[in-house]
Amino acid sequence: MAEDDQLQSSRGNRNRLESDYADLKSNFANDPDIDIQGIGPAPYNKYMIVYKVPSLRLTSQNVPRIVTQTVVEISLPSVYPKVAPIARTIAGDVVFHPNFNANKICLTDNWSPAIKLVDLVLEISDLLQWRKFNVHDPLNAEAVKWSESHMNELPLTNSGKNAQ
Repeated sequence: MAEDDQLQSSRGNRNRLESDYADLKSNFANDPDIDIQGIGPAPYNKYMIVYKVPSLRLTSQNVPRIVTQTVVEISLPSVYPKVAPIARTIAGDVVFHPNFNANKICLTDNWSPAIKLVDLVLEISDLLQWRKFNVHDPLNAEAVKWSESHMNELPLTNSGKNAQ
């Protein structure tokens, strides 16, 4: 009986992975701001996403500046969608934002299997551009403090100006 449950779960996971991939292709195939690449064999359980939207990084003088591209990796655990995906920027690229640190992007407080991968990709885009941020449970308290005195500069735009 347990073997049948495991087989059913495995089929359900594969179906969800295939469905998510189809949704990603149809939603972002012609999007100039989001480029999605599956990693490994299909159906993919890992994606590399290039966001061509403004986001912040700290300079060597610890001053936030706008950059125009961020690469994010999304990994789907073997028990996905029961367990939330894991998202992070590529090694060495630390986004200055309350919900980012060097190892993780805090996506949602209340994960549900009903949340689609397409929605998470869009949420990350909103986070990068400071359209969304959670200051109550941050990964980066310094970014929270910065945001309090720079609300008039948010959300970020493609103007190319440095944030100060």
